Amino acid sequence: MDLFMEQFKGFKILTMGLVFLVWIFYLKMFWPDSITYRLPGPHPASKFASNFVESPSLLDSLPQTLTNLTCLLYWPPAPGDGGNLLASTSPQTSTYHLRGPAQASYTLGDYLEAVLVARDHWGKPKTHGGDLFRAQLLGSELKAGVPGDIHDLENGTYLLSFPLLWAGRAQVQVRLIHSSEAVGVLRRIWTEKRATVDFRGYFRGIQGPEEIAICNVDPQATGAKRATCQYRDAVSGELWFCAQPPTLPCNSLVGHSSGSYLKVTTQHDEHLLAWNVTDKVLSQGISPILVRPAATGNTTLALSPQLPCHPGLLFPKPSGFYHGNVWHSLACSSRSFPTADSILGCLAGRIVHMMGDSTLRQWWEYLHNTVPSLKSVDLHAVYQVGPLMAVDTTRGIVLHWRAHGWPLRSLRTPVASLHSVVRELAGLAGGPHTVVVLGLGAHFTTFPPSIFVRRLAGIRAAVMALLAREPSTLVVIKLANTGYKSVYGSDWFTLQVNRLLRAAFSGLRVAFVDAWEMTSSLALPDNIHPQQLIVRNEVDLLLSFICPT
Repeated sequence: MDLFMEQFKGFKILTMGLVFLVWIFYLKMFWPDSITYRLPGPHPASKFASNFVESPSLLDSLPQTLTNLTCLLYWPPAPGDGGNLLASTSPQTSTYHLRGPAQASYTLGDYLEAVLVARDHWGKPKTHGGDLFRAQLLGSELKAGVPGDIHDLENGTYLLSFPLLWAGRAQVQVRLIHSSEAVGVLRRIWTEKRATVDFRGYFRGIQGPEEIAICNVDPQATGAKRATCQYRDAVSGELWFCAQPPTLPCNSLVGHSSGSYLKVTTQHDEHLLAWNVTDKVLSQGISPILVRPAATGNTTLALSPQLPCHPGLLFPKPSGFYHGNVWHSLACSSRSFPTADSILGCLAGRIVHMMGDSTLRQWWEYLHNTVPSLKSVDLHAVYQVGPLMAVDTTRGIVLHWRAHGWPLRSLRTPVASLHSVVRELAGLAGGPHTVVVLGLGAHFTTFPPSIFVRRLAGIRAAVMALLAREPSTLVVIKLANTGYKSVYGSDWFTLQVNRLLRAAFSGLRVAFVDAWEMTSSLALPDNIHPQQLIVRNEVDLLLSFICPT
């Protein structure tokens, strides 16, 4: 009897164990998926990387100027036009003139000053500021140019100042990029809309058709009518959201691409941003001037002795000027690298990591196309996203470029190819032969500034960590350049983005390439992808930091 009871007890335990296993199997197969996933990546997140980027005090480590967006992004307020387009600032009626009496000639190294009066379409002077003007002093015969400084008095009047940096003829040119009323539209959309574009996520299961969903930086910008999928980068902690696909689980996301430009403007907004009142040259208000050489030395350029280029420099305003189609930095002794051999001599033994948008990819393309011995390696990647790689094995040169990850307007690309900048920086050992170039901005103008600030917080921390473990690493920040003139990407947005970039990396031993001034100093049409003349000078300044002497 005892034996029978023991066998019965054992059978009962076995039966209960089997029931328990079946229950676990059922939960595994049919329990709804969690909505939060860590995207797969080629490198698992280290404990250190995860802790340092996800620390609650990350934003607290930012410079105080960056956290105070109201102060940093201040722009003079404008009351608007009351719905009447004719009350907005007009490029046809706005005028400018010399601040003082005209002179027969001007002295090299002095300043030329002017007064600009903004007027509406009736010719009536404006009583408030906030217009986005661009002023230049151009020397067409000498292929010279320098950006002018514009001081908004916030009463409809603007003071213009131009340094006289070359001897010869020069001409003032002023453009109205956006009226204050158009800027008001841009500012309202930038701060109030969660996004002005969306993206597509491609989901694939083991079998069955592929499914597509809307994705974005904000869950409420995905248009989801039910649950959203949240993705957190394992290293940077950056978040991405997709509307949950109809049948597939969140972790079946395999592809990414651009989506749609969202309708965010009224008809009146569009009139204020129309081509006929945007980026227009004002009627010439100042006759061409003649700048004479300095009395001593007979020099033709106002270039004082400067130190070699090195990270940590404070840049003056303007940061440089063109003469003979060559950019001359006013912060350091910039150099030219006119031949393939001069570029090779500078890059020999160096690994260059470029991370950013397509304007930074232009640097990679310029070097690859200019130096025949730099051979590209086919990594079978989507060209728009990368990674791209070129090498010169004889001289030990490796040149990398890859896109900065979400948010990224691109052709369809594998999700696994989208690496955050923080993830890439965390994987670098650094050292005297390592050069890091970061170029972000153009893909962030379609979101509120807080999105870019959070991204910059993580990148700043990663740069600080890289420089702490290997201080000899050179880190270069490319500022965003001029180009777009729409509600999705405007020069006004770019100005704000550059303020954020400068504030984010202030106090760090990094170098800056001011692409904004380098693309707004010559009489060339604006293009988000600048002409090779501009790219060449940008790369020469980069090389001047790599090889200062």
